[in-house]
Amino acid sequence: MTTPDLDLSKHHHIHFIGIGGISMSGLAKILLHNQYIVSGSDIQSSPLTKKLESKGAAIYIGHKASNIDNADLVIYTAAVKSDNEELKRARELNIVTMERAEFLGQIMRHYKKSIGIAGTHGKTTTTSMMSIILEEASYDPTILVGGELDAIGGNVKVGNSAYFVTEACEYVESFLHFNPYIGVILNVEEDHLDYFTDLDHIKQSFHKYAQLIPEDGYLIANGDSENVSSILKDLNCNVVTFGTSEDCDWQAKNISFNDMGMGCFDVVYEGENLGHFQLSVPGLHNVVNALSAIVCAYYLDIPLSVIQKGLTLYKGTHRRFELKGKIHDISVIDDYAHHPTEVTATLAAAKRYPHKKTWCIFQPHTYTRTLTLLKDFSTAFQLADEVIIADIYAAREKDLGLIHSRDLADAILDNGTPALYLGDFPAILNHLLENVQPGDLVITMGAGNIDQVGNMFLTELAK
Repeated sequence: MTTPDLDLSKHHHIHFIGIGGISMSGLAKILLHNQYIVSGSDIQSSPLTKKLESKGAAIYIGHKASNIDNADLVIYTAAVKSDNEELKRARELNIVTMERAEFLGQIMRHYKKSIGIAGTHGKTTTTSMMSIILEEASYDPTILVGGELDAIGGNVKVGNSAYFVTEACEYVESFLHFNPYIGVILNVEEDHLDYFTDLDHIKQSFHKYAQLIPEDGYLIANGDSENVSSILKDLNCNVVTFGTSEDCDWQAKNISFNDMGMGCFDVVYEGENLGHFQLSVPGLHNVVNALSAIVCAYYLDIPLSVIQKGLTLYKGTHRRFELKGKIHDISVIDDYAHHPTEVTATLAAAKRYPHKKTWCIFQPHTYTRTLTLLKDFSTAFQLADEVIIADIYAAREKDLGLIHSRDLADAILDNGTPALYLGDFPAILNHLLENVQPGDLVITMGAGNIDQVGNMFLTELAK
């Protein structure tokens, strides 16, 4: 899937439909930094839109045809439908329109050393790790990450070098518009089944992504994953594998965890121990994420000592096992996990965190994902002591009546883990206030707005 080159010098006023999205806002910031006139619309105001406004962007709340007045290029997200007022008006006026992923791919063409980090899970964390390492190496990269990273002051950083690092999302095959010099594939699993037909369709898409990497570039792939290994044929680029098994080119060995669950490990390449690495984020999954970043940095000629320091400096991204607060010896953590594998990994990391009882407050994300992965979700919470299920966060979908959060709570309970459907946030808050005890750990989990429950709970505890 290739897109003709876009000559950005011919465009001066660029309008974003859905500018409040994490990636869209990042692209808008890059353009503002380069002195473009930027405007955009979204259905509601947010900290991201307010930050853009403070930097000079014109922000419109609500979609109206008049919002695109004077724009000569319009960028829209995959969620924007063809009947959107602004998109229809742009096409009537023959204004150039481009989907977000296509536009990001165009931007990547301006960077000789672009890095696209793909996978069903771990993209934001690994992109953030890689960003910190590049910064520590003084490579002055441009960074676009799908979360808020304190080290760069948000979700984007505009550098002045050939290095660009971004997440490469597989949803609607967005990443097939990208132009990676280095591509990382962390894992490949069933997800986004509102778009993909099945797992084979997903693997085909990741294979096409790997084929985008040039002959002198690198694919850094998780050799522990059978699904990833199955897509490594018929590639012209350099293929390098990482993982914990002996079959991998790069291996994490002697893995251990400190009292807070932070991992440390040795890195072995071609039989040689290259050194010991300490992380400041918890969980075995982050050891694997970090190993992929180490390999990537190595092929960018970053010294191992710099990589080691960069990883210790990475303290996490907002909404990725983020400690929101601790009051009356009750810890509240928020995590973005919304897939069964992510839920299991997060709860495994939490098991190593000092606490008595684990309360997992889960908000399912989209009806399609909840329905198609219900069986996997039903066993994903077994490391929690108590599970509370909130109403499904619809996101881009409509409720067709095929699945309800109550179904998920019942399925978890049937598999032996205490689970309760409470639905709305006030009911969940009251239950927590009545039942959580000092020493307990509360984890709000999901890709929607479930983090609000943790904030509300901490506010009440502080009274």
